[in-house]
Amino acid sequence: MSRTRRLATAFAMVAAGTLTVSSFAAPAEAAKAKPKVYKEYVSLGDSWTADVVLLNAQGLPATEFAPIDCAQSRVNYPRLVAKALNVKTFRDASCGSATTRDFTQPQTGLPIGGTNPPQFDRLTKTTDLVTVGIGGNDAGVASAATGCLNLLPNLGLGLPSPLGGSCKDKLTAGGKDQLTAQINAAEPKVVAALKAIRKKSPKARILAVNYLAAVPTTGCYPYVQADNADIAYLYVKFNELNAMVKRAAAKGGAELVDTYTPTIGHDVCQLPHIRYVEGVIPLSLNAPAVSIPLHPNSAGAAAQAEAVLAQIKR
Repeated sequence: MSRTRRLATAFAMVAAGTLTVSSFAAPAEAAKAKPKVYKEYVSLGDSWTADVVLLNAQGLPATEFAPIDCAQSRVNYPRLVAKALNVKTFRDASCGSATTRDFTQPQTGLPIGGTNPPQFDRLTKTTDLVTVGIGGNDAGVASAATGCLNLLPNLGLGLPSPLGGSCKDKLTAGGKDQLTAQINAAEPKVVAALKAIRKKSPKARILAVNYLAAVPTTGCYPYVQADNADIAYLYVKFNELNAMVKRAAAKGGAELVDTYTPTIGHDVCQLPHIRYVEGVIPLSLNAPAVSIPLHPNSAGAAAQAEAVLAQIKR
């Protein structure tokens, strides 16, 4: 049939109502892109990736991929993601207190003497998915938050913490904000780490995972033993940290996974069944656990996993 006759036939069918625009549309099931199947997933990161715990309903910390004193939860977000994706090969290198240095060097000095091999050792040329959560320890944000804990309210007496002194005053003494400087100094380290991952695993989809919403806009003393003004200061610094992770992801060629926005309202000042991060008392009621203070609980890990999976599906 000639092109002219085909067009004439089509116009006739349209006129008769037997041919519509929908006739040319692909079936809905054919139009849907098939989800990518990931075969080799590696997780890198610090304690907020390991979702560190001392004991929970699943038992002691996992030891398949790292020493027990890395404190990897058996329900941390990497494991939840790996299970949801049904990946064939999964390795979790994350470890409490890790910095970008521990990506290329053994992490020693763990609480009971363990050594975590360089996290990059788990990457291969065939790794096709990597999640990485790092930067908080390089910037000293975790240690600063711990240093803000106080047994007494700030009475303006110039006492050192934990006897009521202000950590904000200490960290901003002399007109220089130490935390801001440390966050800025950490950025090139995170960028370099992301670029190094690309070299080691050139086929991988790399997801940079930020830090969930742990810090409220103001404090809740004595529910959380830190001065309210110091918590407000940490809130600003925490947001600076996440802004740095976002910049680093863009510069380092990674996708950003935002765990912060969907977890607002689940900060450390919320009730036990609502908060995603535990306070000073190391007992989690959000799925029973002996937790590590100021770190995500099981509900936080589930929220992190949900954000990662949502990004993967995009």
